[in-house]
Order: sequence, then structure tokens, then C-alpha cells
Amino acid sequence: MKFEYAPAPESTSIVNIKPSYDLFIDGKFVASKTGRKFETINPATEAVLAEITEASDADVDAAVKAARSAFKSWSKLPGTERAKYIYRIARIIQDRAREIAVLETLNNGKPIRESRDVDIPLVAAHFFHYAGWADKLEYAGMGPAPTPHGVVGQIIPWNFPMLMLAWKIAPALAAGNTVVLKPAETTSLTALLFAEICQQAELPDGVVNIVTGAGNTGRAIVNHPDINKIAFTGSTEVGRMIAQAAAGTNKKLTLELGGKAANIVFDDAPIAQTVEGIVNGIFFNQGHVCCAGSRLLVQESIHDELMALLYQRLDLLRVGDPLDKNTDVGAINSAAQLAKINELAASGDAEGAHRWSASCALPATGFWFPPTVFTNVSQAHRIAREEIFGPVLSVLTFRTPDEAIAKANNTPYGLSAGIWTEKGSRILEVASKLRAGVVWANTFNKFDPTSPFGGYKESGYGREGGRHGLEAYLVASKHD
Repeated sequence: MKFEYAPAPESTSIVNIKPSYDLFIDGKFVASKTGRKFETINPATEAVLAEITEASDADVDAAVKAARSAFKSWSKLPGTERAKYIYRIARIIQDRAREIAVLETLNNGKPIRESRDVDIPLVAAHFFHYAGWADKLEYAGMGPAPTPHGVVGQIIPWNFPMLMLAWKIAPALAAGNTVVLKPAETTSLTALLFAEICQQAELPDGVVNIVTGAGNTGRAIVNHPDINKIAFTGSTEVGRMIAQAAAGTNKKLTLELGGKAANIVFDDAPIAQTVEGIVNGIFFNQGHVCCAGSRLLVQESIHDELMALLYQRLDLLRVGDPLDKNTDVGAINSAAQLAKINELAASGDAEGAHRWSASCALPATGFWFPPTVFTNVSQAHRIAREEIFGPVLSVLTFRTPDEAIAKANNTPYGLSAGIWTEKGSRILEVASKLRAGVVWANTFNKFDPTSPFGGYKESGYGREGGRHGLEAYLVASKHD
């Protein structure tokens, strides 16, 4: 018997979307000096949600000047006072959590269950965590009296708009820096709502400035001479260009870039738990996750059994309206991202891999791609080498632990990995040999504000989260 779920839509009445949004500079919403606007849409329906301002070089300069002016007083506040503002922001986020979650889903396309139950609670948790650090910086491992960098330029992606904002802004403020942040052009609405939260929290003017726009706006931030540090999360291609632009300057830089994570399943793995972990590893947030377990490495002896169970599970995933509380897989964030997923999936077909897709009906409007699995994949295939950033899983096999480790490390990326086995000794042995910044054991995609996150190789450098996340925003002092 197959159970059908009645529609359970989340109401959007709690959200008040304005027809048009200005830039947030020096504590106020101000019009751009050029006045250019662009539309932001709901990727599930393609309906226009609002007009967003495209910040010019002059707008970015105004934001940096406001941040520089605010830094003089913000950096001198005692840590206990900065903590009060950060804590207040965290409490307001909790108070407005449902409003933020609905807006995030409308503008991003991710299921409301993920926005409501994962993203926004983690956002508040990060602000709470770093509020606690603000008066304890001498214990951050940067000497007895570390100091802030100054003005920090931050550029965040569209896959976790509010969570990436929290990862960047919370430690920066705790350390005494001021911020100029640019959200992704397709998902700016929750960042602009965060600007309202800053006003509600009575954060001093200029401490947080939010400038919206696309690549040219980000370029203006990276190249601005009065910015002391750049923090970027996004593609490896753009990260490489930012690193080149920062080279030869005094700007500090942290990069959290792409990934092609291996999820390794050994023959003694708890099979039902593993299937759920595989699904969460690649189909969470439509696969729009830099650390997604997009390469599944399965020990040959259990390949057929595991795949049969995985196909059964994937056929139960519900794809559709992101605002429906029953939805498991939402909309692809943009037409451009859908085109990239389609192009890479077509390369898998052309190179001889076998495609399987869940038997689900896709909505007629919006941007959609079914949960898809490729088998008969070799390490030379593009789908095994390139980041797809969508709900597409490539399956490879191995016979020995050494072969699994070699295949897992055979990638220019090094962001994350997963290990599934009942042997603790095997977990420790394999994890120690994987070139990945984060290794999960018998779970996947678990995040906590106390735990550092970041990668190796083309996945970037620097860490976000926990004590390590503070290091990127502090200048070490000399020990006595």
C-alpha cells in the first residue's frame, strides 16, 4: 500500500516582501548612486518577488567608509558590550524564525522543512555561540590580546543564504571587526531582512553594511583598497580569481569553495542507516551543498543490495512545492544552475554511465531536476570529477580500504568525506588518510557552531565555526 500525503502548505502571510529594496549602508536603507535594479524570483514558480538594487563601485565605497568610521568605536567596545548586541540579534532571529524561514524558501527554493528545522535554528545558534566568545578572545589561541583586522568584505553564495551570513558576520562582529557583506544576486531577500534585524537590535550604524548585486559588486568589494580582509564562499573558479586579486596586497583571505566529497560505504556498514545517510548526503537542499556526498564509493560485495534499497528509498522522495511541509526535494535555485546540472548529467550519458531517476512528476513551472543516480561510473567521467551542485549521485565501487582511500583522494577538491562502517578502528584509520577538511562517520551533513568547517586543495583555506572560525577575524598578539 502506498500512502499519499495531503498538501500541507506553509502560509506566506507572515512575510511582507516589499516591491523594491535599497542598499543597507550606515544603519539605513539608501538608494544607489546609479539607481540600477534587477528582479529576484521564486525559483519554484518563476514569479517575481521584488526588485533588488545593484550596488555600484561608488555604493561599495560608501559602505566601506561607513564600516571604517564605525570600526573606530565598535573595536573599542568591551567584549561584553559587543556580546550584548550579538546576543540580541540571536534572540530576534529566534523570535522571527518562521518569517525568515518562509522568506528563505520563497527566494531560494529549498523545502520549508529544511529552512525551518535546520537552517534558521543553526543561524541563531551561531550568533549565540559567538556572542559567548566576544569577551573571551584571549582564549582563541591568538595570543593574550588579539586584535580585529578592521573592515571585512564578505561574499556569500545562494545555497544557504542566511546560514552563510551567520557563519561570516557572527565571528567578525565578536572579534571587533565591521562588515560589508554582499549576498548572492538570486537570494538577497533574507540578507536584507537581516539588515532590518540589525536595526531592531539597535546595532550601531555602520557595523554591518549590506550591498546587493552580482559579480561587479563583488569585484568592487574585493578590489577596494580600504578593506582589510576578504571572506568568500562560492565556486572554486571565482575563488581563484579572488585569490589572484588579493595577491600582492595586504588583504587577509579565507576561501570556502567547491567540493566533490566521497561517501565511502564498507561491507559491515549498518545498511538501513547508511541508505538514509546517502540520501541526506546528496539530496539535502537539492544537492546545492558544497560538501555534498556526490561520489558514493561502495564495497563491491554489498553494491547490489545497497543500490536496490537506495532506489526504493529514492522513489519515496517527494519533489515539489518547497512551501509544502511534506516536500523532500525543492526547486533548483536558478535557470542557469539547472542548465549546468543538465549539461553535466548529459555528459554522464555520453560517457557511458547508466542514469536512473526517481519516478516523480515535476511541476510545469519553475526549475526542477529529479533525484538522479549514475552507475557504471569511472573516475575519468566528468560526473565523477566536476562539482555538479545538484541532486545527482555518481556511484563507484572498491574492493579494499586502500582502493577506497585512493579513489576518494583522487580529486582536486578536499572539503569533506563520509565513512560508513561498524569498526571504530577502521573509521580512525581511513579518516586519517583522507585529504578532506571534514570527515563524518556513520552520518553526513552534520553541522554545529562549535565545530570548525573548511577544506584543503581547491576547496579553499581557512575555517569557519568554533574557535577556529575566530582566527580568520583576528590578528595574533605576541605572547609574553
